[in-house]
Amino acid sequence: MRNPHSNGNLRKLQADGGGEATEENGFVDGVILGLDGGATSTVCVCVPFFPFGDRFPEPLPILGRAVAGCTNRNSVGETAARDSLEHVISEALVQSGSDKSDVRGVCLGVSGVNHPSDQEKIENWIRDIFPSHVKVYVQNDAIVALASGTMGKLHGCVLIAGTGCIAYGFDEDGKEARASGGGPILGDWGSGYGIAAQALTAVIRAHDGRGPQTMLTSTILKALGLSSPDELIGWTYADPSWARIAALVPQVVSCAEAGDEISDKILVDAAEDLALSVKAVVQRLGLCGEDGTASFPVVMVGGVLNANQKWDIGKEVSKRINRYFPGAQTIIPKVEPAVGAALLAMNFLSS
Repeated sequence: MRNPHSNGNLRKLQADGGGEATEENGFVDGVILGLDGGATSTVCVCVPFFPFGDRFPEPLPILGRAVAGCTNRNSVGETAARDSLEHVISEALVQSGSDKSDVRGVCLGVSGVNHPSDQEKIENWIRDIFPSHVKVYVQNDAIVALASGTMGKLHGCVLIAGTGCIAYGFDEDGKEARASGGGPILGDWGSGYGIAAQALTAVIRAHDGRGPQTMLTSTILKALGLSSPDELIGWTYADPSWARIAALVPQVVSCAEAGDEISDKILVDAAEDLALSVKAVVQRLGLCGEDGTASFPVVMVGGVLNANQKWDIGKEVSKRINRYFPGAQTIIPKVEPAVGAALLAMNFLSS
C-alpha cells in the first residue's frame, strides 16, 4: 500500500505547517533507509532526506517501516541473513511509495559486524540491490543504537542488552572502544541469552543435586509445557538459537520478584556485568575526564534494560554506572535504533 505521505519524488511531501516541501523547509528529493539488525529481528525505516544534520524535525517523518528476521550471519547463516535484508528493504520502500532510484543513502547497524571484512561483505550485498549513486554505510548495531539517543552524533557510550549485549563508545575525536559483544560462548552474561542460559543451568543443577532448589524449575517447565527437567536437555538442543533461549528472561524476572534467591543472584550478576562493560569503555576513552566526574551520555537500549518490571534491570545498571561515574547521563532513546541509523546516514552524507 502506498504511503500517503509520499508521491514518488517526495517534492509534494507536506511539512508540518501544511506548505509544500522545498529545500528551504528541509525536504529535498530522495529518501534515506535506516536499518537495525539485531540477533532477533531486523527493522528498516524509510525517511525523507534532510541535508542539515543538526536541523532534524521532531518527530522525524517515517515514510515506511518494515520488520524481517535476524540478519546476523553468525546466528542464522549468510543466505538467511541476506534474504532478510533484501526483504525488509523492499517492503519499506513499497510502504513509502519510493523506489530504489529515490534512495540517497543506506545505513545498516547489524549485530555481528566486528571486523572490516564483515562490513565489506554486507556492503557488497547492499550495493547489489541499489544503483551506484547510493551511499552505503555498514556499522555494528551498537553504533546506530548510540545514534538513536544522540540524534545521529557519535559521542558517548551505548549499552545494548537484548538477546545479546555490547557496550560501545566514541570520544570527541572519534576514537572508539567496545566491551562485550562476543556472543554467548564468549561470556556475554548480561545479555538475555546469558540470563536465561544461567537460569536453565540452575534448573539442571538443582535437579541433579549440584545446586540448591529454585522456583525457576516449576516456572520454566510450565512456560515450556514440559513435565521434567530431564526434558530441558532435548528442548534446549533441538533449536539452540539465541533468541529462543533469551525469551525465558521474563520467567527469571518473575521468580526474582517472587523472592527466589537464585533468580535474584542471576539478575544482580547480570546488572553488574553490564555496568562493568560500560565502565571498561568509558575508562578506555576517558569519557569521564581526568577527575572522573565529566558529563557524557550513556544510551540504554534493549528489552533487558527497558522491560519496565518491578525487578528493573535497567535501573540497577544505571545505579551502578552512576556509582562509577557521577557525570554519566543515562538516556532512554525517544526513537528506535533504525531511526538512529537513518540519522547517522544523514550526518555522514552532510559532512
